[in-house]
Amino acid sequence: MITVKSPNQLYIFDPWDFLSPKRRQMLDTGWPGLFRQHILPTLPVDKIIKHFDSQVGRPSKELYAMLGALVLQQTFDLTDEDTVQQFSFNIQWHYALNITEDSDTAKYLSPKTLWNNRNTVARNNLEDVIFDNATKQLATAFNVDTEKQCIDSVHIKSNMRRLGRIGIFSECIHKFLVNLKRQHQDQFNSVNQKIVDTYLSKEALGCFSRVKPSEARKTLSQVSKDLFELVEQFKAMKPVVSMHSYKLLVRVLSEQCNLTGDAHSPVKLKAPKQIVSDSLQNPSDPDATYSGHKGQGYQVQIMETYCDDPQQKPERVNLITHVALEQAHRSDANALVPAIEAAKQRDLKPAQLTADALYGSDNNVESARQQDVELIAPAMGAVKQDKLSLADFQWTEQAQVLACPCGHEPARVKKRKTISVGFDAQHCQSCPDLPICPVKKGSKHYFIHFNAKQARIAVRRQYERSDSFTEQYRWRAGVEATMSEYDRRTGVKRLRVRGMKAVRLCAVLKALAINIFRTAAARAARMVPDPDPCML
Repeated sequence: MITVKSPNQLYIFDPWDFLSPKRRQMLDTGWPGLFRQHILPTLPVDKIIKHFDSQVGRPSKELYAMLGALVLQQTFDLTDEDTVQQFSFNIQWHYALNITEDSDTAKYLSPKTLWNNRNTVARNNLEDVIFDNATKQLATAFNVDTEKQCIDSVHIKSNMRRLGRIGIFSECIHKFLVNLKRQHQDQFNSVNQKIVDTYLSKEALGCFSRVKPSEARKTLSQVSKDLFELVEQFKAMKPVVSMHSYKLLVRVLSEQCNLTGDAHSPVKLKAPKQIVSDSLQNPSDPDATYSGHKGQGYQVQIMETYCDDPQQKPERVNLITHVALEQAHRSDANALVPAIEAAKQRDLKPAQLTADALYGSDNNVESARQQDVELIAPAMGAVKQDKLSLADFQWTEQAQVLACPCGHEPARVKKRKTISVGFDAQHCQSCPDLPICPVKKGSKHYFIHFNAKQARIAVRRQYERSDSFTEQYRWRAGVEATMSEYDRRTGVKRLRVRGMKAVRLCAVLKALAINIFRTAAARAARMVPDPDPCML
């Protein structure tokens, strides 16, 4: 059965009149009042209600309060046990979640119920709907200016142990044997007893964490052979092949080894450089991948508004307008266009977007321009300091060469698939910079050849040297403070969960928490009453 109480319901008698005026004012001006007024009504109860039966079963918890509790759990980075305590006894939570009845039905929440509802939200990606609805409401209520925004990513870790190659092999074999024994006892009995004794018990498995460096290569070779033996033994048994733990064995074998076809040495370990970054890092979290720069885990793309006017800054509220979870090996270059499109769908699209060089590819600049977004980011790649480049030439805004680095105008221009710009041979031959200039000698002129993309990049590099670019780009550093706040206030960099769905729910709702904290602070500042003259 379904229990829903509209947060817009009016009361004949105020259920909170037992509070003193000062305590009531603290609730109204703080985050509980903001949550109750702006967040609670936007929660997607209509999308979660279909997962409950309206006739059969015990009554559900009140669904607005239930979804609100999930948001508050991530906002304050609480365990399930702490969330139950806060839901049951914290008057701030009761006010924020519109819980007015003083009964166990209204104010008690079991950990199992919390887990079930969180699992329902995660499986159906409802955390994105919660973030979208709430952020759009906050942006409208606080007149957030979305014209100028910046984007960056932050690396986060799930609740998994860091494993080396030996640990990955041994843990996968252990996981497979445990599941095989539970589900297919007959097939388990056919496994080599030596493999069972080596990997099944936790005590025996712990020996792999104490392998000496001098014996690591030999041990790694042995565990790879044991894994290959299990894969080969059960590859024709459909009930076993369909097991998740068996699929992990196959994945590790393909990622870490090459098959030789030799009966004596059927597998050969790949060199570390040959292992791809999206390989399995831990069987307990198959979705986690590896970043050569930041390590194992995931990354979160964050886009937020900013204000570059010092006079308006104290009055402005900056919000996170886009949050997306990705695997750690994903490139930031591929995250820009989806972020713009997602912000556009909720009417929060920027007109100017600031980002670092990883987002600043020519394709991203052109794609952003097609969506009427100006991307302010350094061009990717480095320029040799001891030689002149296209960026040292003088360009028009239409990406046409105006003059060479010494100020000489072109003598001729050819436009085909590539653009060829020729300069007077007499000028070039007598130029002291000729040895470091990119021009090439032709029959009558010295030419420089480039395509449209190279021309656009040259114009961008030239603009990067201007004071105007420096002034615009310096505001990108503000997103680093947001990343620090994101971790410091919500604990996002080290989560208690693992798996893509669970990690995504935490990352998205914790980003919403930042928006709640910021708008609550702005709301409290605006609602502070004028001081009593008699008290001055």
